[in-house]
Amino acid sequence: MNAATTTPSSTQMERDARLVTARDHKVAPGEIAIGVIIGRTSEFFDFFVYAIASCIVFPALVFPYLSPLEGTLWSFAIFALAFVTRPIGSFIFMAVDRAYGRGVKLTIALFLLGGSTAFIAFLPGYDTIGIWSAVLLAVFRAGQGVALGGTWDGLASLLSLNAPQNKRGWYAMMPQLGAPLALLVASGLFAFFLSVLSDADFLAWGWRYPFFVAFAINVVALFARLRIVVTHEFERLFEARELQPSPVIETVRTDGRNIVIGAFAPLASFALFHMVSVFPLSWIALYTKQPLERFLVIEAIGASVGVLAIIVSGFVADMVGRRKLLAWSAAGIGIFSIAAPLLLNGGELAEIAFMILGFMLLGLSFGQSSGVVASNFSTATRYTGSALTSDLAWLVGAGFAPLVALALSVTFGLAASGAYLFSGAVVTGLALFINKELAGKDR
Repeated sequence: MNAATTTPSSTQMERDARLVTARDHKVAPGEIAIGVIIGRTSEFFDFFVYAIASCIVFPALVFPYLSPLEGTLWSFAIFALAFVTRPIGSFIFMAVDRAYGRGVKLTIALFLLGGSTAFIAFLPGYDTIGIWSAVLLAVFRAGQGVALGGTWDGLASLLSLNAPQNKRGWYAMMPQLGAPLALLVASGLFAFFLSVLSDADFLAWGWRYPFFVAFAINVVALFARLRIVVTHEFERLFEARELQPSPVIETVRTDGRNIVIGAFAPLASFALFHMVSVFPLSWIALYTKQPLERFLVIEAIGASVGVLAIIVSGFVADMVGRRKLLAWSAAGIGIFSIAAPLLLNGGELAEIAFMILGFMLLGLSFGQSSGVVASNFSTATRYTGSALTSDLAWLVGAGFAPLVALALSVTFGLAASGAYLFSGAVVTGLALFINKELAGKDR
């Protein structure tokens, strides 16, 4: 018996997994939706745990030798690394997908994501290892980005393509529920530890627990997603819809226009994403004396409003069309950008209004921001093209948003952050106007 028969290959392991999870019933869109929501919630939880820590932990832990503002700006610079390395992860893991299968790719990517997050939980501060604390933080953050590039499982595209014609908006919003759900839990965890621990204990060890929770959630999400993507039914569905990985360079060459337009279409939504979650927390921490746990509770309330708004976006999109809803939402975000600085700097009640209105608009726009992507691509490049579009959209629209918004605000005043958000609304409007294919295929 030779080595080839005794050592199982990755594809053999996937076939074994399909036998274990074999089911005979027909795959329904609702079943795909469950896998998508679980996967997105786990990914966004890692994201928000890091984002909150970048506002209230890392400036003091990693950059205590700088002013609080400078420490926060450097923290946001490292925060952006994950969005820069995410396309690199897509390039690497698409090759893994083609060679070894979707299940192997997901397993490696989610363990890398969970591992990078867990390592941050053990991060020594500057007082212990000096500048190497920042270096390690940057390495782990880059690892999160590479891993996120490999977590693309195609389920969101599969959901969009298999949804009933008159309910595509409804099913398109389901993957987006993961973001506010993750923010709700992450904000609640940090608020709890801030409220029960002293500042010294929180900075020493309390902030680390949410990162341990993130690793555990990733493990649960891995098995939940593998149970879906390695079954016979889903493999046939992926093949029938031609949702197979294509070479990245070839995909960019043939569908580069769709990738660029698809990335800029949700720019207003993605910019608002950080303007109501990360940036205001940093502003409150730096320039007010409010208890941080109080504002985190407000963020959790805002996230709950975001969940409801995303659900509403599904109904509205099916009535008026996803493109129209994105255009209307961009106009609403443009109007909100004018009032946002006044609300954020207007006291406690105004802050609550800022978060509630912001998350309402975010839910309506973000709820459909991914539902207009998959149908733009040729069948041969749809799987990889959708992944690259998502990577580029997050990089352009969200990766540097907290850094740019904070830098502009401290230089030119808080109104500059509103101008930055307004520019995102304008770009979204232009992208939707240019992309005539989007208008023709939308319903």
